[in-house]
Amino acid sequence: MIDLALMLPPYPCEKWQLAKQLGVTRAVCKLAPSLTNMKPPYEFDSLLYFKMRFKDSGIELIGLEGDQFDMNRIKLGLSGRDEDIERYCRMVENMGRLGIRLLCYNFMAVFGWLRTSTAASGRGGALCTKFEFPCIAEAPLTEIGVVREDRLWANLEYFLKAVLPVAEKYGVLMALHPDDPPLSPIRGVSRIITTLAAYKRVFNLVHSSHNGVTFCQATFSLMEDVKDVGAAAAELIGMNKVFFIHARNTVGDRFGFQETFPDEGSIDYPKLFRIYHEAGFNGPIRSDHAPAMEGEKDFDPSKGAMSSGYETKGMLYDVGYIKGVLQGMGVPYR
Repeated sequence: MIDLALMLPPYPCEKWQLAKQLGVTRAVCKLAPSLTNMKPPYEFDSLLYFKMRFKDSGIELIGLEGDQFDMNRIKLGLSGRDEDIERYCRMVENMGRLGIRLLCYNFMAVFGWLRTSTAASGRGGALCTKFEFPCIAEAPLTEIGVVREDRLWANLEYFLKAVLPVAEKYGVLMALHPDDPPLSPIRGVSRIITTLAAYKRVFNLVHSSHNGVTFCQATFSLMEDVKDVGAAAAELIGMNKVFFIHARNTVGDRFGFQETFPDEGSIDYPKLFRIYHEAGFNGPIRSDHAPAMEGEKDFDPSKGAMSSGYETKGMLYDVGYIKGVLQGMGVPYR
């Protein structure tokens, strides 16, 4: 069964009510202190507070997504990483104790997902995020300097060997999100989760039924070694490695692309969603980045947006479109 979910802000707002009116009662959330003004979610009482806040509103918090605290010491292998990994393991344990079974994480060091524009003109003047590598090709190194791929691979292995046994014990699925864009290096910082082959390497670093993938379909479609995003999805689902799906669409390639409405990009949603179903995917799918529509800004925290791509009207359009695709094919969901 496919579970429809949404990325929602940590506190009740219009988006919470709209989600329920859309019939979407499952949420993932980022609970970093910078967003919550509370203790990090590795503290049990903090995590319990947000789980119950969602529950009391009629929404199930099924997962956490993104960096829940600064993970650069872990990703870069800096002094203090063992203390941070201990905190991370405590967070995973507490998630399991509270029945929060999904953890969507990434291993992008220094900066996360990257765009060069958040207000590119889309259909009808909608505001879309866009990435153009030439805009940053000559950008200076970050304050960290050059970060080599072998360093990141070693740090990822160190991290997974510590965390996955805890995830297995407490029943939490570790769903690794690809680097976005799937391009390396950027400003001297290598990105290692940029290909389908990289994921197979991750699976071999630590063999575990809880070591899997957030299948961000648009990012996978841009990968150098993915010629058919549906075939990549079917292969990973067949390996029981897809724990979570992000649904969005783009046009372009990894060196230059723009996000679009779901019905106009390079990904054929009905075809891909049928593959998800027929390959046996059972888990959450959420609407990912969507264009900002008339009357909206490219980023408006006052409306519950946590970053560009999360404005309200595009989310409404996405959920309706996804439901229509699933219903039209007779694919069950909840």
